[in-house]
Amino acid sequence: MEKVLESIGKLDEKFMAEAQVRLDSLTKPIGSLGKLEEVVRRIVGITGKLYPKVDKKTVIIMCADNGVVEEGVSSCPKSVTSSVTRNFTKGITAVNVLSKCANADIAVVDIGVDDDINCDGIINRKIRKGTWNIAKGPAMERDEAIKAIEAGIDIVRCLCEKGVNLLGTGEMGVGNTTTSSAVSSVLTGIDVEVMVGRGAGLTSEGMTNKIEVIRKAIEINKPDPKDPIDVLAKLGGLDIAGLVGCFIGAARYRIPILIDGFISATAALCAVAIKPEVRNYMFPSHGSAEPGSRKVLEALGMEPFLNLDMRVGEGTGAAIAFQLIDCAFAAYTQMGTFGDAKIEQYVPLS
Repeated sequence: MEKVLESIGKLDEKFMAEAQVRLDSLTKPIGSLGKLEEVVRRIVGITGKLYPKVDKKTVIIMCADNGVVEEGVSSCPKSVTSSVTRNFTKGITAVNVLSKCANADIAVVDIGVDDDINCDGIINRKIRKGTWNIAKGPAMERDEAIKAIEAGIDIVRCLCEKGVNLLGTGEMGVGNTTTSSAVSSVLTGIDVEVMVGRGAGLTSEGMTNKIEVIRKAIEINKPDPKDPIDVLAKLGGLDIAGLVGCFIGAARYRIPILIDGFISATAALCAVAIKPEVRNYMFPSHGSAEPGSRKVLEALGMEPFLNLDMRVGEGTGAAIAFQLIDCAFAAYTQMGTFGDAKIEQYVPLS
């Protein structure tokens, strides 16, 4: 992993400047496409191509179980993780439908489901069958967290070799808003109570229990906030760790990657804590209804493209945001210039 981290470079400022010239020449007031222009500039800088392709899209869905579920932190039984992981291959889940709308594929990865899944369409990168209960000890060994990160990096490598040029992140794992709340609370220094949401639909009593469980997990495990891998190993999940690898891998292979909701935002936060340059390769798709999501995006210095109050997970927000990137590049490549229109170019007011 160290060699991968060392290989992550800066964005190509030369091509970004050239892209800005092109954007300013289009038949519109200068800067009037707002964030869409920033999307274009950064993707040009990421790829090092003035007219990059963003037509082969894939949402990577990391699936894993979490031992903390035995503390009653979720309204769903643990078996839902395995069931939904299998359902991704049937085309019936939310991310299936929304990815299809965006002409995108999905890559379903079993990185830690507590079940023997031998199913076509599921990539087996299982590190182990779920994590331990963080309310009783660490979620996993440090080397297991590193292996999960490396698995995420390798998944991106494989997709890159297949020509994928735009990535989204998703997950499936009952209890993973609990692990995400714990990890993000430690990394940001924000109180647990501010980070915790209702997940799949907890009652008020369930929320109180969830907060107490996370506080206990942090107290017992004493994670080092200056060591993101220590925090991940002690409080996180294999799904989060795999997504950390996806963000690092996207930076290594210079592919733009979309953050989905709270869980993938937490993974993005970990990845940036490990290697700050990785942030330049990420785009925040939406502001999740989970309160911690907004706090994590603020810590990353990002504003979401969309605010839809979604909390599905799976990569659904990323799938929707793919279409915004399509729109940005359609404008960039297909609009006429002032020269084409034979009108005088706008000049910024001083």
